[in-house]
Amino acid sequence: MKIPIWLRRLGNSLTIGGQAVAATFRGKINRVDLFDQLLEAGPDSFLIVVITAIAAGAVFNIQVAAALSRQGVGSQVGGLLALGLAREIAPLLTATLLTGKVATAYAAQLGTMKVTEQIDAITMLKTDPVEYLVVPRLIAMVIMAPVQCLLFFLVAVWSGQISSTALYQIPPGVFWNSVRDWLDPSDLPFMLIKAVVFGILIAVIACGWGLTTRGGPKEVGTSTTGAVVMTLVSVCLIDVLLTQILFG
Repeated sequence: MKIPIWLRRLGNSLTIGGQAVAATFRGKINRVDLFDQLLEAGPDSFLIVVITAIAAGAVFNIQVAAALSRQGVGSQVGGLLALGLAREIAPLLTATLLTGKVATAYAAQLGTMKVTEQIDAITMLKTDPVEYLVVPRLIAMVIMAPVQCLLFFLVAVWSGQISSTALYQIPPGVFWNSVRDWLDPSDLPFMLIKAVVFGILIAVIACGWGLTTRGGPKEVGTSTTGAVVMTLVSVCLIDVLLTQILFG
């Protein structure tokens, strides 16, 4: 029975990810490239995260506030919004945005280097391509994914408060009291744990797909698309598991 290509590439990606983690713990870090990758996964992606968070917070809150106001419990809008964001919406949407923005860049960059034989040149110089290329990207995602997730959460809650006050006359004090009442002290740390796991998945799969690209330049696009699809599917499946473990 022939093993599907996507399954072989996933196995190779996990192997590459394991090598990157091991190299990180050994201190084999390309610090020059790390700064550029931190910018790619962080400040260069802030704007799209903020815009999406504003829209998500407002839209979700409009739906919730409308329903709760009809039931006479509009004062609970803030808590329900914050709970939904912390436990599910913020980490999942942040991972989706970073997949579209960062994972595509990783897969395309490494895929291009692979088909143009730059990876072979790095290897001939007795440099490990995993240490040189994958480790900085993995560290950048581990650091920046939770930062982006927390930014998304804060902006979305703020957007929800503005929209609930403007559209449904819910006083800001009532909104924020509800947030404090509904949120459990463990919700935000667990949200950040989800973000870190998703960040690792994004980096490992995107870099793995890039480094296993075969053929010519045309295959770079195919490889990038495959990396995005596999990342999104993996994030959704792991999200189910993490939700059961952390919040079940």
